[in-house]
Amino acid sequence: MATNGINDSRIKCGASSPFVDNSHSRVAAGPSSHSKIQLNGEPGPAERFHGEPGPAERFHGEPGPAERFRFSSEPTVEDIRRMQAEFTDERDWNQFHQPRNLLLALVGEVGEVSELFQWRGEVAEGLPDWTEPEREHLAQELSDVLIYLVELAEKCRVDLPRAVLRKMALNRVKYPAGKVHGSAKKYTEYKD
Repeated sequence: MATNGINDSRIKCGASSPFVDNSHSRVAAGPSSHSKIQLNGEPGPAERFHGEPGPAERFHGEPGPAERFRFSSEPTVEDIRRMQAEFTDERDWNQFHQPRNLLLALVGEVGEVSELFQWRGEVAEGLPDWTEPEREHLAQELSDVLIYLVELAEKCRVDLPRAVLRKMALNRVKYPAGKVHGSAKKYTEYKD
C-alpha cells in the first residue's frame, strides 16, 4: 500500500507498546496489545533510549536528545483526555464539543498563540527576552491548543500517541537523515 509515494510495507508492527520512563530518561518497550513500530527492521523512535544519540546526532555531531528540553512525564495524553472529558461532562458541554466545533476552537487557540509572537521578529529558543507573565500567558494558550487537540482526537477516535508513532515512522522514510540533513525542502523535492 502506497501513501504519497511512500511504501507502507517498510513499516512493521509488533506486539509491544512503548512507554516513557522519565526517571531513567529513556523510552522502553513493555508488553501490551499496542504496536511497536519498526522501519526496515531498524528500531523506531520509541525503541531507542532518549539518552543515546540517534543516527543524525552520532554522525553529524549535533546535540543529542539528552541535551534538549524535556516535558514532565505526567500528566500523560490519556490523563489530559480524561481530565478534559470530566470537565466537559460536569458542565454538560458534550452537546457543543463535536469535531467541527472542536476544530474551530483549536484554530482559534492557535491564533491566540500566534498573537503572542506577532511583531516580535525572530524569537530565540527558550524565549530569553520574554517576561514571566508573557511566558505564563504562552503556557496557558499552548495548553488550550493541546486540550482541544486531544479532545478532537478523542471525538474522532484517533489514538494520538499511536498515531504519532506511525507518523514519525513515515517521516523517517520521507526524510532520511542522510539525504535531507540541513535542508528544509519538502520530501517531493528530493532526487534519488
